[in-house]
Amino acid sequence: MSELLWLIVALPFAGSLLLAMAGKHLPRLAAAIIGVGSVALSAIVMLILGLDFLHGNPAGVPIHQTLWQWINVSGFSPGIAFHLDSVSLTFVFVITFVGALIHLYAAPFMWKDEGFARFFSYMNLFVGFMLLLVLADNFLLLYLGWEGVGLCSYLLIGFWYKDPANGYAARKAFTVTRVGDTAMVIGLFILFTTYHTLNIQDILVATPHTWAPGSTIATTTAFLLLGGAIGKSAQVPLQTWLPDAMAAPSPVSALIHAATMVTAGVYLIARTHVLFELAPVVQSAVAVIGAVTLIVAGMAAIYQHDIKKVLAYSTISQIGYMFVALGVGAWSAALFHFMIHAFFKSLLFLGAGSVIAVLHDEHNMYKMGGLWKKMPVVFWTFLVGACALSALPLITAGFYSKDEIIWQAYASDKGSITLWLTGLAGAFITALYTFRMVFLTFFGKAKAEPAYRQGMGMTLPLVVLAFLSFVGGFIQLPDNMGHVTLFSHFIQQVLPATTPTGTAVIAGLPSGHAAEWIAQLIAAIVSIAGLTLAYRLYYNKPFPAAEPVRNPIQQFFFKGWDFDLLYDKVIVQPIVFFSRIDKNDVIDQFYTGLASVAGLFNKGLAATQNGKLRWYAMALAIGAVITLTILLST
Repeated sequence: MSELLWLIVALPFAGSLLLAMAGKHLPRLAAAIIGVGSVALSAIVMLILGLDFLHGNPAGVPIHQTLWQWINVSGFSPGIAFHLDSVSLTFVFVITFVGALIHLYAAPFMWKDEGFARFFSYMNLFVGFMLLLVLADNFLLLYLGWEGVGLCSYLLIGFWYKDPANGYAARKAFTVTRVGDTAMVIGLFILFTTYHTLNIQDILVATPHTWAPGSTIATTTAFLLLGGAIGKSAQVPLQTWLPDAMAAPSPVSALIHAATMVTAGVYLIARTHVLFELAPVVQSAVAVIGAVTLIVAGMAAIYQHDIKKVLAYSTISQIGYMFVALGVGAWSAALFHFMIHAFFKSLLFLGAGSVIAVLHDEHNMYKMGGLWKKMPVVFWTFLVGACALSALPLITAGFYSKDEIIWQAYASDKGSITLWLTGLAGAFITALYTFRMVFLTFFGKAKAEPAYRQGMGMTLPLVVLAFLSFVGGFIQLPDNMGHVTLFSHFIQQVLPATTPTGTAVIAGLPSGHAAEWIAQLIAAIVSIAGLTLAYRLYYNKPFPAAEPVRNPIQQFFFKGWDFDLLYDKVIVQPIVFFSRIDKNDVIDQFYTGLASVAGLFNKGLAATQNGKLRWYAMALAIGAVITLTILLST
């Protein structure tokens, strides 16, 4: 079955190419079949290959496929080659399966848009580059996919380019992520200079034998790779691009947040875990950045009125949880939450898109309300996603994934009480802003009437994702190894197991499983407390349709802690100021002088073209006399 691996990547690229070349001449149904079908076929191939990997390969031996040699210069010979193991299989499953559901939803959602074929061409390209990123066996191919998803995010965020605000949001996303990408490229140069290869597995095997733990070069390289991860995964301080990216159509938002762009940083850190384990300072920084981000984004989400921006800040916060898990070495917990988050976050974005579409493109939750009876399928599926995001205990997949991270933030040998308390605070905030969104959107007095009922193409993906958001957590049940969960055992074929401290004590209670149960009970109580507060503050309250008046503190959180203002004052304005001063320096004056001289010659030549035949005849005669004189004199 390994020979099928290349098809998983090739099918979306083929769909994108076909739509780009012939999309204008295809009927919408044909374009939809190509756009949706290419990703669906990729998902089917993934399922076939994945089942074979799970059942025919109990030891988890990676599958490797080399298609051709890409470059061969002075011994540097990376190939177009793919590497499939338990980590990349998890990502491929989410990218193809969730991506196919999002594509299916997008077909009726974008049906009347004039750029229908172009939209699916970009979407297929997005999926293709993300698959290339997670399956690449060398950093050069990975970087091609890395920049490819950056390009596609620019194309899709600014898809409705006739609105200047959308173009600004696309440029902002592209520019901010370039900051992290630049750091990552430098890190890759260090790896190549040291090992004379960019093969990922070769580097990961060689690094522990060549770099000492805590060495300067290991710390520097890990820090630079972390820069790339922070940019792509929208973590503090490079998180400002993601809320503005809500200018994209709702299916794009679902794809960016659930299956592609923002999860690339999580994959990079997990894939290069050996480098981060050799740089404990940087790995600790990963956890701290995640903890700070989940609070910063959560507080911003509480004060948003745009339903999609609530979900955008929610994604930033949930990726923060994944960073906390990566920072404390809870690798399987991070990837498990990545998968569960993909289910419920794509569900929430698609549900929000349905509400926005039937309410005439209305985004303001204060102008919604009373929709639970008018849109029952959307409401109940959205409610399942909201419960999973809030990690309501026992009944949702989010409980099993997020609470595992909160526990490991304390019990891991790299954990701390501060990270644990931060995780609990984030859980409370998450439940608060999530059910604020639910109560404002679906309960209370109706302020707008739905324009139409959505069809099966838009409701089926919601139902499937709601089912996965409900039952997906049960793969975290213990296997025959006792306390080790099924998913953890699967991931530990590639990534190391989390190392517990063995002395975890919470509030004076003994360590071991008892402490873990107590910790999960506390996390459950915190989530329910956040839901309860949201109920008391927002359920059936008579909020005005206009945007509520905010005090300066609320406005500060609403603007995302004013990071944009800070960057404008500290970076943008000084650069603009010095650029204006420097615009007429010596070098500029030199080239301005050249342009002026060229302009004078042009004016002189233009003066000779006056349209008078006698002038042309006289000039021809004078020229002939001068030419003959020169010839005769020589």
